[in-house]
Amino acid sequence: MQARMQNPAQVLDGAMKPILDIFKAVHTGGVDEQTLELVHLRVSQINGCSACVDAGVKGGRKAGVSEDKLATTAAWREAPYFSDEERAALELAEAATRLADRPDAVSDEIWDAAATYYDEKQLAAIVMMISVTNLFNRLNATTRQIAGAWG
Repeated sequence: MQARMQNPAQVLDGAMKPILDIFKAVHTGGVDEQTLELVHLRVSQINGCSACVDAGVKGGRKAGVSEDKLATTAAWREAPYFSDEERAALELAEAATRLADRPDAVSDEIWDAAATYYDEKQLAAIVMMISVTNLFNRLNATTRQIAGAWG
């Protein structure tokens, strides 16, 4: 496999730093690192971004996410390994990633479930993680970035 081009955020001067700054800011929101990694992984799985799935698994391991969780993130609803808090974050991640799947993509029920476990700053961090992951997924999938090529 070969990428079509370098990641566009690396090609355009000044584009990568603000994106990485968002990643840094996400980690100041008070959400457990493992949860953020699971959100990143699930969004990347939905979008079929192999580079980000690879990075998500590696990041999850580094954050201490169990192999059971990493192996079953795609089927988190049926797997017994996830806490209620993680399930709420994963459901929010799926809904916010699949905006076109239903008229009310992020229903009050989904939002309220997440708000049961996370305060406003934590919700902001989760929503930002979902958003920046979707951005990277679109950049990487479009240009066919190679899993594992970034280290």
